[in-house]
Amino acid sequence: MGDVVLATPIVEKLHKVFPDAKIDFIIRKGNEGILRGHPFLNEIIVLDKQKNKYRNLFKIISQIRKSRYDLLINLQRFGSSGFITVLSKAKHTIGFDKNPFSIFFSKRVKHIIGKKNSNIHEIDRNLSLIDEYGDKTRIMPRIYPSDNDFKKTESFNENIYICIAPASVWFTKQYPTEKWLGFIRIIPEHLNIYLIGSDKERELCNEIVNESGRKNIYNEAGKFSILETAALMKNSVMNFVNDSAPLHFASAMNAPVTAIYCSTVPEFGFGPLSDNSRIVQTLEQLDCRPCGLHGFKSCPENHYECAYSINSEDLLKNITN
Repeated sequence: MGDVVLATPIVEKLHKVFPDAKIDFIIRKGNEGILRGHPFLNEIIVLDKQKNKYRNLFKIISQIRKSRYDLLINLQRFGSSGFITVLSKAKHTIGFDKNPFSIFFSKRVKHIIGKKNSNIHEIDRNLSLIDEYGDKTRIMPRIYPSDNDFKKTESFNENIYICIAPASVWFTKQYPTEKWLGFIRIIPEHLNIYLIGSDKERELCNEIVNESGRKNIYNEAGKFSILETAALMKNSVMNFVNDSAPLHFASAMNAPVTAIYCSTVPEFGFGPLSDNSRIVQTLEQLDCRPCGLHGFKSCPENHYECAYSINSEDLLKNITN
């Protein structure tokens, strides 16, 4: 989901440069809600990779070939997306050189992952694919909750609140449950706390609520759509997130955000972009960190010190109300 959000600057720029162009977006099934109501998209093409993957892949390719696109931009490095690109019959194709089919693209762009002292954000990597169009002004990611999405969360504005997205797909990107609990217990009592996430994360959020010992903490995981969640985050005095999708929701809404980095580092290019954004990470010099670009299901060193050495007080500093 985060990758989808970080692809939206491409849509924003293409619309700016070619306001009359029809822009379509291919997206994996389950993520299409992120782009619901997007004003600059003509069609959202959904690829179901869970059932009949290859049949659906060729169905998408057939649909794309019939459209005869003037331009096809591939932001992924996976072979399946390269296969779609090569067979698309688009007049011009652009993608990253790390895609296994990139040798057949009209234009290949070098894909560079940032390192210490050379941070290249993902939105800048993506925009480099179309730097030949228009100027090189940096464009921020955007998603578009509707008025109804904001109305769904309107009652929450009666009190000052913060949001916490405690979960991540990857274990080594997720701040530990006991560390979240330690932080929650020192949050000022006048602040309501809303735990957000998908329905799959509801059990974790229930555990945090039950163990927190607070009265004004609420489990909202699975109760809102993606855009409703983004609307809730927009009006929060601070959103506390892992290096995961809710971080990028905050960036797209220019919502205040504190991003916690455990095994990964901001230099990879997936840091927060909001005007009010903070980064919290360990101050320990760990030889094993970062251990990978995307995270792991368990700590390779079996200690997860990159997470446990983060102080709860460092998070508390980022609450301004």
